[in-house]
Amino acid sequence: MDTVTSLDKFRVPIGNQQIELQQFVFEAGGMPLLRTRIREGSRFTIFDIDPVTAERWGKVLCAWAATQPGGAAATGEAD
Repeated sequence: MDTVTSLDKFRVPIGNQQIELQQFVFEAGGMPLLRTRIREGSRFTIFDIDPVTAERWGKVLCAWAATQPGGAAATGEAD
């Protein structure tokens, strides 16, 4: 049986979409994937990404957020 582990689940303040990030491991083997589930009302968008893509995406998201008003750079809350 494939294994799904929830990593985080939250709502977007503007738009109210529900986002869940999960680790997805296929029973047959292979690399674990990051599954992103976005729920908008009764509609779901689900996609799986590999570790290399997740790292690149994460870096761009963090860099962008840090330059925005209220971002980690503005509030002094860097990880």
